[in-house]
Amino acid sequence: MDLTKFQALSFDCYGTLIDWESGIAAVLAPWARAEGLSLTDEELLVAYSPHEAAVEAETPFRLYPDVLAEAFRRTGATLGHEVSPEWAARLGASVPDWPAFPDSAEALARLASRYKLIILSNVHRAGFAGSNEQLRGDFAAIITAEDVGAYKPAENHFRALDVTLAELGVERSRLLHVAQSLFHDHVPAKREGLPSVWINRRRDKPGWGATPQPSGEFSYDLEFGSMGEFADAVDQAF
Repeated sequence: MDLTKFQALSFDCYGTLIDWESGIAAVLAPWARAEGLSLTDEELLVAYSPHEAAVEAETPFRLYPDVLAEAFRRTGATLGHEVSPEWAARLGASVPDWPAFPDSAEALARLASRYKLIILSNVHRAGFAGSNEQLRGDFAAIITAEDVGAYKPAENHFRALDVTLAELGVERSRLLHVAQSLFHDHVPAKREGLPSVWINRRRDKPGWGATPQPSGEFSYDLEFGSMGEFADAVDQAF
């Protein structure tokens, strides 16, 4: 792939730029210990994974903090332990505290010198604003679930993306989508006919973690283990 032919990059944020698994586990793990559950962070994330996706699909109008809280409650029910309102609210409010991957801010700064950067995220505006205090990203546009009233892999983000590209004067053929989640991003990217880069943050881990297994056909054009690797490839290409 000729990385110099693109004018814009659209990014998933959580899982790609922000370490959402560490952020979620930072709440689920102490709850599990308090409940006397001997589960690893990975086991908790796997238990949690289907519930977030289900809540997003069932109630796409919910703001992300409410999605997190309800998914946590359902996870507790699955594990046979009730999640109190205080614990549910704690996860719901935790998004701004989720850590950025160490390479994200520096990689974004390098990429911003080459492309227009667009966020395509399954969170709410305030949550992303908190995360961007860590990322310090120079984004030409930010599209959240709150803006489009739905959660990826639904098409709403991508319809909004089409409008944004027209506003930025970027042809669709000059856009490259960059994401970690095959379920949330690479399945719809294939559906939408968008070239994509897989940032495989779980390259050294088995299974799917907090992300559901892909539910449809997916493809990607390039794979990197980190944003830093991707930015290095872009610098080399230019």
